[in-house]
Amino acid sequence: MNLFPLVLLFFGGVILTIGDIVAKQWVASNKNYLFLLVLFLYLFGLVFLVYSFKYKNIAVASLIFVIFNITTLTLVSWFYFNERLTSLELTGIILGLVSVSLLEYSAKD
Repeated sequence: MNLFPLVLLFFGGVILTIGDIVAKQWVASNKNYLFLLVLFLYLFGLVFLVYSFKYKNIAVASLIFVIFNITTLTLVSWFYFNERLTSLELTGIILGLVSVSLLEYSAKD
């Protein structure tokens, strides 16, 4: 199994999560430089997604990218913003991670 595409998608998802956090700060402060930083972070994160298309099906890569983004964003909101997770949200994260595993397993066939 080639882990390189997963690493690309993980880092892209994390960079997108950082962009989401900065976007939340921009909304609270309305400072224009934060908006420009958000745009840069989103663009930079998407570069990782686009590069992963060399190794993965576009639909599979996009799904894995979104799952990594949602998972890291949920963890950040839990630890950094002290937002609670419901059991349904935890179940969704676990199912998302299981789906990544199934997509990777099916790619070996």
